[in-house]
Amino acid sequence: MALFDRLIRSAQENKQRIVLAEGTEPRTLKAAEMIIRDGVANIILIGNPDEIRAKAAELGLTHIDSATLVDPQDAEFTEKYAQLFYELRKSKGVTIDDARRKVLDPLYLGCLMIKNGDADGQVSGALHTTGDVLRAAFQVIKPKQGISVVSGAFVMLLPEGCPYGTDGILVFADCAVVPSPTAEELAQIAVSAAETAKSIACIDPRVAILSFSTKGSAKNPAVDKVIEATRIAHEMAPELPLDGELQADAAIVPSVAAQKAPQSNIAGKANVLVFPSLNVGNITYKLVQRLSGAQAVGPILQGLAKPVNDLSRGCSPEDIYKTIVITCNQSINAK
Repeated sequence: MALFDRLIRSAQENKQRIVLAEGTEPRTLKAAEMIIRDGVANIILIGNPDEIRAKAAELGLTHIDSATLVDPQDAEFTEKYAQLFYELRKSKGVTIDDARRKVLDPLYLGCLMIKNGDADGQVSGALHTTGDVLRAAFQVIKPKQGISVVSGAFVMLLPEGCPYGTDGILVFADCAVVPSPTAEELAQIAVSAAETAKSIACIDPRVAILSFSTKGSAKNPAVDKVIEATRIAHEMAPELPLDGELQADAAIVPSVAAQKAPQSNIAGKANVLVFPSLNVGNITYKLVQRLSGAQAVGPILQGLAKPVNDLSRGCSPEDIYKTIVITCNQSINAK
């Protein structure tokens, strides 16, 4: 069964409550229609209910009435979320009046619904920047215990017959969020990427933290950071199959691994590749996507206590559909 077929089946069998914060946006409504039609998730749309219904009618959508419509202007409904935000942020100087204004922002209101147990995940970004999406998630949802950094992974679905990864699947991280991770942050990204491999790529992770050096072949502070990140990651998750520092070919090509890192239990078999900087990760995933014809699924935000995912502002309804499916599976596997 293809990856997304498996993820859709999982979501259908364990229906989650997913907030779409941009509830009047046409692509979002089209995706919501498909999700409801396919029985993938229980959808919560934030926005003026009359505008949502009017836009759905204009688009010829027939399933939107099955969604829960949340009006951020309904003070009676939002008051408990304002009180929650006040309690979460009062130590930062937030007043109750500040909190009441904040819940008018659908990104914050959606995250507060998740925090309060009234929803399981959120998808947004068709109209908002990544910074907007992450700011709300950081202030309300916060990272998982033991994790201080949120990062972005891509599941790379390689062309048929490609021998690398597991069943043609590799996970790349971080390709979206952290420009220059410290050794500790790089270790956290590696552990988070392994969780993404299990929950979204449906593979048993074998993690390689990459460098331009393999097992001491070069000396440089950048190499030292990767070595330290590997040590920290082993301490964080001692049971996780993980190694570094490895060059990319040593990580995925068995014949190269046999020459460069014969003692490694990961070299030549890695299916999760952790890059030392955002420059490297972002450039690499785009090159692999364009040069090989691989499908890049993501970015998948990882490291948050509850799933919140960001969209490209150029996304299609199909992209939003897939991101909702991913968010459902992150939530399922976090429970």
